[in-house]
Amino acid sequence: MKTLILYFTTDGQTKLIAERLAEHITHETELRSLQEHANMTDEQLAAFDQIVIGASVRYGHFNPLVYQFIAQHFVILNQKTTAFYGVNLTARKPNRQTPESNTYIRKFLQKILWRPTHVEVIAGALFYPRYSWFDRTMIRFIMKLTKGETDITREYEYTDWAQVERFAQRLSKLN
Repeated sequence: MKTLILYFTTDGQTKLIAERLAEHITHETELRSLQEHANMTDEQLAAFDQIVIGASVRYGHFNPLVYQFIAQHFVILNQKTTAFYGVNLTARKPNRQTPESNTYIRKFLQKILWRPTHVEVIAGALFYPRYSWFDRTMIRFIMKLTKGETDITREYEYTDWAQVERFAQRLSKLN
């Protein structure tokens, strides 16, 4: 059994989640950045038994590259055991941690032709000190509206690493 984990990350949290998944999946895994491997062919994807794609939300949207990759490869993806994990700050709220209750994931799945075998919603992280002035200001404004943390001198991690490890265990059993 061979699993490919493709991730698209903006600030690094989606990559950290991909790395943790790779550590805990009990069979062979390959980890690749979608930014660097967006030109993969269907033939290359066919070499894997299971494909996991992870992406993060920024300003309410997944990156267009994620949509392009899926549009290009949805036929092969629908023939495989697959999973998608979406990383967003809304998932920090207990009532927004399922594909049905998380607006970003629900809208994403409605827009694409790929039907993942499994979908996971994972809370991300806030890295205020690392952001540009514009991003820090905009994200702080959004967090204030949603009653989140607004101290721009701090970083906040919402990712539930036990959840990520449970997800890896489920991925180990799929197929």
